[in-house]
Amino acid sequence: MSSSAFSERIIQSLLDTDFYKLTMMQAVLHHYPNVEVEWAFRSRSGEDLTPFLDEIRQQIEVLAELQMTPEELAFLECIPYMQADFIRFLGLFRFDLRYLRIGIEDGELVIHLRGPWLHVILFEVPLLAIVSEVRNRARYPQVTMEQASDRLDEKLSWLRRQASTEELANFTLADFGTRRRFSYAVQAMVVKRLQSDFPGRFVGTSNVHLARTLQVKPMGTMAHEWIMAHQQLGPRLIDSQVAALDCWVREYRGALGIALTDCITMDAFLRDFDLYFAKLFDGLRHDSGDPLVWAEKAIAHYQRLGIDPRTRQLIFSDGLNLAKALEIHRALAGRTHASFGIGTGLTCDIPGVEPTNMVIKMTACNGQAVAKLSDSPGKSMCRDAAFVSYLRHVFDVAEG
Repeated sequence: MSSSAFSERIIQSLLDTDFYKLTMMQAVLHHYPNVEVEWAFRSRSGEDLTPFLDEIRQQIEVLAELQMTPEELAFLECIPYMQADFIRFLGLFRFDLRYLRIGIEDGELVIHLRGPWLHVILFEVPLLAIVSEVRNRARYPQVTMEQASDRLDEKLSWLRRQASTEELANFTLADFGTRRRFSYAVQAMVVKRLQSDFPGRFVGTSNVHLARTLQVKPMGTMAHEWIMAHQQLGPRLIDSQVAALDCWVREYRGALGIALTDCITMDAFLRDFDLYFAKLFDGLRHDSGDPLVWAEKAIAHYQRLGIDPRTRQLIFSDGLNLAKALEIHRALAGRTHASFGIGTGLTCDIPGVEPTNMVIKMTACNGQAVAKLSDSPGKSMCRDAAFVSYLRHVFDVAEG
């Protein structure tokens, strides 16, 4: 008998989010508790999501009912760099819907967040997961868990046929698929299956709820918002990336040492990522642009600094599937330690299903515009063209 790929509740708990939202939230509590931010939703695919507004609203109202359980707080207490004051704060935290506006404007679904960074930071991932699953319930109600599981079987069988035992021994993979998952039930199935069928090479999940309930490692460090916000947090704009990295080091004292590189392009990042940071951080994360071009730049940079790239991690997380990951793994074998975080390619890869492509990005900090100048032009996002031009000028980033 086939089973539905959907469960009654879309967001399971406050921990049903990406781990890096919690790690950044702790740093915000300690360093920027009064900073105000704005966020905006964008459908990159141009899909009409307006028919789903009422159901999305109902699911958002359910968010406001969530609170941390004693078991969830105890789980966080076991993570060495999660501090007691932050865990106490999470014990009091609730989603405050006063900071959220949702509706239809100019024929498009609009979601806007505005409020204290500390209180709106956790909205992003569950909102995206809600939009994704509500849309998928409406468009693909016939999809079963068996179909999702069979597709995962096909991919894992393909990988075992294509990759040698030696290649697989060094191939490490994590689930990064919360925000655009087909459904919570499918993501939970994927993590369980990877845990049992890919032991030793499956290193964890970005989803903290699944990490706790399935006893796997929560994965994640920082996101673009951390570096973007620093564009308006006090230092000169040219020093904003350095300020973001430096604050992270002071907060985590050597833990969570993977830096995100593509907030203002890889080239601009490497100009700031000097020997000091290269020694303090364990590695870098790729999230836009050609992954092998990016990797060559990272390897060359470490070599110029006198650091053996084989002692550093390069984590790839941009639109991956197993085939792309294997290609990158082979290209970099023996030259650095590559690892892969796969999102939609694991949690929304079902025959006949077209995943949606959407984001919620920070657009302002303390009332002033912030921007991301991605290594993939389609991923850049900012509401203020003048600020983008100024950012390009300051960091010497060419148009396009």
